[in-house]
Amino acid sequence: MRTVIISGGSSGIGAATVQRFAEQGDQVFNFDVQPPAGPAPAQAVWKKVDVADWGAVTAAVREVVDERGGLDVAIANAGISVRHGVLELTEETARRVIDVNLLGVLALWVAAAAPMTAAGHGRLLATASVNGRRGYPNYADYNATKAGIISLTQTFALELSPVVQVNCVSPGAVLTPMQLAEYTDEMLADTNARIPARRHAMPPEIAAAFHYLASEEAAFITGQDLVIDGGEVAGATTSAFGSGGRA
Repeated sequence: MRTVIISGGSSGIGAATVQRFAEQGDQVFNFDVQPPAGPAPAQAVWKKVDVADWGAVTAAVREVVDERGGLDVAIANAGISVRHGVLELTEETARRVIDVNLLGVLALWVAAAAPMTAAGHGRLLATASVNGRRGYPNYADYNATKAGIISLTQTFALELSPVVQVNCVSPGAVLTPMQLAEYTDEMLADTNARIPARRHAMPPEIAAAFHYLASEEAAFITGQDLVIDGGEVAGATTSAFGSGGRA
């Protein structure tokens, strides 16, 4: 039974990922400021952790390692977004988005890397986004954090190989509570129309990618950004509404 930490595991992609790993027999720890939105699997434990608090993340990882005797997989998934144009950006909002989306990944990965390297194995994963690969309107701070995650993935992979494999997943539009809260029906339909697959991804489809990257079948994959977007970045026209893909 592996020990797995997933941040932002109470809803959306995170909840689906908690479900996937727990169903496959792993012991999962969900780091989230909110409790799970629905019934959690028996092998999933919620810990109230704000990933923007570096010290809290470090302490929570240490608790898990002490309790379980090690750590096999850490998935930095927690993320937030606030839809606004660049002229509407405020320091308060931008700092919160960066603290959660980028520094939250860094905090979890740094804390997890130590016990993994000591044990001689481990997987560090994160939720990036197609928004980190090219510009999308109305999400400047969010986009920048996702581009940062892709860069962190490459750097951590170079430094931690061959002991720890490090990868990220870049979803396109995903039908999550965050997406539904920000988008009208018209915006959702417009997004579907510009994706070659003509639909949003469902959270379990992203969870399946994380489970694969954490498996022995993916032992030779590191430093990579796996795009799951229904063909969006292959050349579809960007909508005036911006992109989905937020976790």
